[in-house]
Amino acid sequence: MTRKEDLSANLAAVRERVAKACAAAGRSTSEVTIVAVTKTFPASDVLLLAELGITDVAENRDQEAAVKAAECGDLGLTWHFVGQLQTNKVRSVVSYADVVHSVDRERLVTVLSQEAVRAGRSPRCLIQVALDDAEGRGGARPDEVAALADAIAMAASLELGGVMAVAPLGADPAAAFARLAGIAESLHIAHPAANMISSGMSGDMEQAIACGATHVRVGTALLGVRRAIVR
Repeated sequence: MTRKEDLSANLAAVRERVAKACAAAGRSTSEVTIVAVTKTFPASDVLLLAELGITDVAENRDQEAAVKAAECGDLGLTWHFVGQLQTNKVRSVVSYADVVHSVDRERLVTVLSQEAVRAGRSPRCLIQVALDDAEGRGGARPDEVAALADAIAMAASLELGGVMAVAPLGADPAAAFARLAGIAESLHIAHPAANMISSGMSGDMEQAIACGATHVRVGTALLGVRRAIVR
């Protein structure tokens, strides 16, 4: 089996899972975007996925993402940055990312705005919400979301897109995603254009879709087991 055939079969399986989850939730499949998380995989895989109909691609490390986005710059893809973002990486990330999923503090909003203005770009910003107390995963506390949303909405050259979260390790993802849905609803009331909910990955996309996810971040189910990163 060629790599394209492998990816095609995986994508068909993921699309079937999304379709079944949408049907169970009474939703249309048009409401859910599959975001291919291609970290550790080559740009050639991005090209093949684009040929198969994928329009949205995500990376979590700027060093890898910047190179890959440049190599695939003529494919017309929407690029998502989903990793924790340090302020010293913002200038690079803003140069290619259309959507930044990991906005979790006002200092980051300030720097994102400055660099977006400088680059003449307007990335959509998702507030990463911490649904547990795990260290090292990033995210704003639920009670910080409203103020952070206001900061993004008022910042020059930034667009408030919605919320993002990762289900807590070892916990019921459905409960976590239901909590995120409540936070997203409150945000949407205050900011009607902020309608994105980025939640769910290869192992829990069904639960996320049941709770209103508009974007599911799929890596392993599409591309296979992650390759080791050589540093």
